[in-house]
Amino acid sequence: MVAFMIVSWALSFVLGKIALREIPPLVLPGIRIGLATLCLIPIYLWKGGRRPFARQDFPRLIVVSLCGITFNQFFFITGLSRTSVAHMAVFIAISPILVLIFAVIAGQERFTVGKSAGMLIAMAGVLALELSKTDSGISTPLGDLLAFLGVVAFSIYTVAGKKFATQYGSVPMNLLSYSIGAVTLLPLSFVERSTFQVASVSATAWLSLAYMVIFSSVGTYLIYYYALAHMPASRLTTFTYAEPVLATILGYFFLGEPITWTLGAGGGLVLIGVWIAETR
Repeated sequence: MVAFMIVSWALSFVLGKIALREIPPLVLPGIRIGLATLCLIPIYLWKGGRRPFARQDFPRLIVVSLCGITFNQFFFITGLSRTSVAHMAVFIAISPILVLIFAVIAGQERFTVGKSAGMLIAMAGVLALELSKTDSGISTPLGDLLAFLGVVAFSIYTVAGKKFATQYGSVPMNLLSYSIGAVTLLPLSFVERSTFQVASVSATAWLSLAYMVIFSSVGTYLIYYYALAHMPASRLTTFTYAEPVLATILGYFFLGEPITWTLGAGGGLVLIGVWIAETR
């Protein structure tokens, strides 16, 4: 299930780029999350629901939902519109490092010499990536910053949401998170509606959006929360090792994005650093 999730997420980078050719970056997140919410409602009803959320949990549930859906999707889409698939995927790969930091702050894990060394190596890889100017302008500092902020938001979501995933279950948590995401992102899409010409959107762009809704949003998030309830948060994010490799290869074949030595070196350092941090 987790392997399917990683492949789906890697492919969503490429299809997101294709959708962004015709759907504005401030419109796409709202449509994606709004449609995903509608898809989750019948799944929730079919599952029969669970006991209602405890009133005292709502403040944290709202924060978790905002981080996991609203901020993550906003920064993901706007970042993807300003950077390459490879850069975006490498930033996603540092999520285990950020999860580790937030888990330490939350008292779920502790720092060790090995973890600290791995974190420094991974950050050196990110620095090498940012100093590179060999990708023909596909990547921009702003796009990379937005990608990083999206990863920060999702890392907070991972650590803070683990308790609720176990307590309430995957489907109720996802429906709540996506509902809050839709309420916060759809108004932004409405404000930007003048830049979106529905009639001019091709079938390819609509199919790309449909994939992002059904597989990259609903299916993978259900898997993610299910897995989060059955394994440590830092172990789950370790599977992201394969994601930047797959996304970079897909970006090369389908979008013609270059694979440079600097990209390989920076991405390699990130993966080595994450591996050291997660195995020490």
